[in-house]
Amino acid sequence: MNRIALVMAGLFLLLASCKNNKTPELKEGQWLAEIEVSNGQRLPFEFTLSKSMDSGYVMKVFNAEEVITIDEFEFNGDSIDIRMPIFEGHISGTFTDEQITGQFLEESKGRSVPFKATYGFSERFKTAKDAQVNISGIWETYFNVNTEGEYPAKGIFMQNGNKVKGTFRTNTGDYRYLDGVVTGDSLKLSAFDGSHVFLFLAQVTDSTLNGTFYSGEHTVQEFMGARNEAFELPDSNSLTYLREGYDRFNFSFPNIEGVEVSLDDPMFKNKTVLVQIMGTWCPNCLDETRFYVDYIKNNPELDVQFVGLAFEYAKTEEKAFEGIQRLKEREEVPYPILLAQYGTSNKQKANEKLPMLNHILSYPTTIYIDKNGDVRKIHTGFNGPATGDKFVEFKKEFNKTIQELVNTEDGNLGN
Repeated sequence: MNRIALVMAGLFLLLASCKNNKTPELKEGQWLAEIEVSNGQRLPFEFTLSKSMDSGYVMKVFNAEEVITIDEFEFNGDSIDIRMPIFEGHISGTFTDEQITGQFLEESKGRSVPFKATYGFSERFKTAKDAQVNISGIWETYFNVNTEGEYPAKGIFMQNGNKVKGTFRTNTGDYRYLDGVVTGDSLKLSAFDGSHVFLFLAQVTDSTLNGTFYSGEHTVQEFMGARNEAFELPDSNSLTYLREGYDRFNFSFPNIEGVEVSLDDPMFKNKTVLVQIMGTWCPNCLDETRFYVDYIKNNPELDVQFVGLAFEYAKTEEKAFEGIQRLKEREEVPYPILLAQYGTSNKQKANEKLPMLNHILSYPTTIYIDKNGDVRKIHTGFNGPATGDKFVEFKKEFNKTIQELVNTEDGNLGN
């Protein structure tokens, strides 16, 4: 073989090698993902991928009416890392044109669960049979049945054919936008919001639910429900209150600049104040934060000062403040968020930080303080957009309370 032939052969081999080693590109369109939860169960959810020359890949995750936009992708050869928009969770693994395989990770929680996504249209849940029942309506439900940890919930569902959407409300919030099916006498619901991984499986009749709730890699709870259109949970305004011997609420925690802030700060003087006990890891807190941000934008004339007290999972103070800053930037939060605790979100530890409260039952919890510094109301939990009419009711009640606090000189709430 002469020199020219050798050179040509070398070029051919080089080009063939480059072609074979070409980095894959994720296909645009519809994908179906699965995250493994407790006991080997798999939680499915749907998303789409699109790509533009300017912004790279955009993932849109769908849970009933909820759409979560994810736009932070990192690639290294066939390795991929997809970061959630607010929460610390991320998907890390390898990919081909039509598949992503890896783990859904939340380091501060010690969470690592298998993740797999496949390109192409596919139903969230297979519906091999027509629905034998229609579960539309209100369900009185109890989780962790027959244990010391039993707690009530209100199931709110709408069914059209096999398709079901709705949520479970509890004393401390809701279980997000649940999306699923009834196939035969089996109910299957799921939601992935970038932090929580929820899967509900149940056997159903016209009047009963009997099932299991899976969350993440450890939580497994049995639940039972019965139709009850009149069922209501306890009043969210009566669950948390000031302990006997305390007549004021106060705090002193650092802001992002490291400056200690308390209710004695000039920004709170002679103002109605709302203190939001929350965490950047908490989806119900995110719903509430978005509501507050919109309310402030739409009511710029109201002299109300909001402040967040963040209880964080992050292991270090630096990481906790990074999470706070990320939330403030992504959601354009105009009010200060102080770091109350890091390394855990343990409610008992949180109670030690705020000893004037009987307990911190829920993230979020909001404390309404009048212009005189007196606590006028404490609202436990948050009923987000997934709760439908309850969310509408909350917005009306919230606006009424704020208007009364702002417009009444002594801050006393009307009847």
